[in-house]
Amino acid sequence: MTPFSCLPCARSTTSPDAFLLRYPHLRLLKCRHYEPRLPKIENLMLRPFQVPTRPYLPILSLRNSRRTHPCANISSFAEAEGGKEQNDEAIHLGTRQEDAKPNEEYLPGMAQAFNISSRTACAIAIFIAFAALTLPFFMKSLGQGVGVKTKFLSYATLLFGFYMAWNIGANDVANAMGTSVGSGALTLRQAVVTAAILEFSGALLMGTHVTGTMQNGILVANMFQGKDTLLFAGLLSSLASAGTWLQVASYYGWPVSTTHCIVGSMVGFGLAYGGAGAVFWTSLARVASSWVISPVMGALVSFLVYKCIRRFVYSARNPGQAAAAAAPIAVFLGVTGISFAAFPLNKSFPIALAQALGCGAVGAVLVYNLIRKQLGHLLEKSASSHSEPQESTTQTKNLGLLSDVAGPKGTQLEIVYGVFGYMQVLSACFMSFAHGGNDVSNAIGPLAGALSILQGGASSAEIVIPNDVLAWGGFGIVAGLLIWGYRVIATIGKKITELTPTRGFAAEFAAASVVLFASKLALPISATHTLVGAVMGVGFARGLNSVRAETVREIVTSWAVTIPVGASLAVLYTWILTKLLSFIL
Repeated sequence: MTPFSCLPCARSTTSPDAFLLRYPHLRLLKCRHYEPRLPKIENLMLRPFQVPTRPYLPILSLRNSRRTHPCANISSFAEAEGGKEQNDEAIHLGTRQEDAKPNEEYLPGMAQAFNISSRTACAIAIFIAFAALTLPFFMKSLGQGVGVKTKFLSYATLLFGFYMAWNIGANDVANAMGTSVGSGALTLRQAVVTAAILEFSGALLMGTHVTGTMQNGILVANMFQGKDTLLFAGLLSSLASAGTWLQVASYYGWPVSTTHCIVGSMVGFGLAYGGAGAVFWTSLARVASSWVISPVMGALVSFLVYKCIRRFVYSARNPGQAAAAAAPIAVFLGVTGISFAAFPLNKSFPIALAQALGCGAVGAVLVYNLIRKQLGHLLEKSASSHSEPQESTTQTKNLGLLSDVAGPKGTQLEIVYGVFGYMQVLSACFMSFAHGGNDVSNAIGPLAGALSILQGGASSAEIVIPNDVLAWGGFGIVAGLLIWGYRVIATIGKKITELTPTRGFAAEFAAASVVLFASKLALPISATHTLVGAVMGVGFARGLNSVRAETVREIVTSWAVTIPVGASLAVLYTWILTKLLSFIL
């Protein structure tokens, strides 16, 4: 009888009733996904099984079927990073690179992605849906002492905002966690739980409390004076249209910019109902230019960072010791720059600089102690057993920044990956917290503006965002991350290029640095586009063939159509909403 394998746990069997693995290197196991009441093998999630080409690696699919389990392990952690790539080292649970084309990969459902039962996944989805429908009734923002129509419209507005926040979580959170999962520094489940906590905390604690009813710098607010109903419909349509396109992009695993989605929606609404004079075209041109500036800058910086790691860490006499020494320095520079530029603790320049230096020093000390505690035994082993010929020092001095350097192996590779794995997790945590504080405004900004107009607030002045609306946006981001976030995480972490902790750290560090300094210089930049470019940059550092061109083409195409699609949907949704509001009001 033809053997089969269970997709969620990769255990093979020859019949639904006997889970006996027929290979001497495997143990007798019982698959917990087996449900004897289901009569058909297809319902047991079983697929034809192939004898492994290498021992100890269970295969999840037919060699020619290109169906894989992308979230089971989407890292190339075992690769030695030396010179040329080896296909055997790039096998992920038995699926070779050439067999798994990224655009044809099998994307599992939520249950398979997190390796949980379908009942648990269904229960999570039902709980989130129930909470989304009932929590607005307990929010003060629903309106106190207002009419039934106003309360109904406020309830609908909160649901529109939740829908947008849900799609932000499903798509944009990959900016923070995609490379960490792709490199193996975090498992998918660890990344989702960590990001959920930090995204919600960032949205609640760091989310902006003041916003305008119009997208800043995109639309001319004076064009809509005295047209509160039209403006209300436009703000709701911008949430609906941006959320719709984000949902489509998330389904296909395309990382797109949520800010650009909102911008496209507002532009479509402004052109259709305010004319060409309602749009700041120079601001729109700056947004469009970020399609080129962001990925190019991200790719260039990540290319240089990764080459520096290979030149000064890999080529050192003791790469493990070099990585352990470089980590506190990198943390000091990163934390100091972020504290000073993004979160200045004082308006006085000398005091703010001193405080930023103090934060950097504390971060460096913590990382140094963490590395010594977790990897100290390996560092001692490498120091005691390390013996290099004297000629290697001479060869190292002759290496250039772009020279091809063979990667470390054995204990040295374990130390290097361990150090950069910790570094990458720390950077991912910070990016996730900052993302929750920054991008939640894409959902709650139009939401707060619509509520203000609906409940008698100013239509053009700045409005205050209450804490319950901030928490509502954070909840929406977490919900989208839990249900669909793994799709875009798989694209960032696996489908562009193969990642390891060193490559993942180079991409994240470069993306964070570019976004930070570009924002301070008022350059048009997109965090999503920058990170995608940074991931491509570390791929180019290994060779042009290391970047999957087909995936890149799909992503770039999705960027190009984001604003036109958002604008078209906004016009359609605004027309529908104005008709509905004419009957309700």
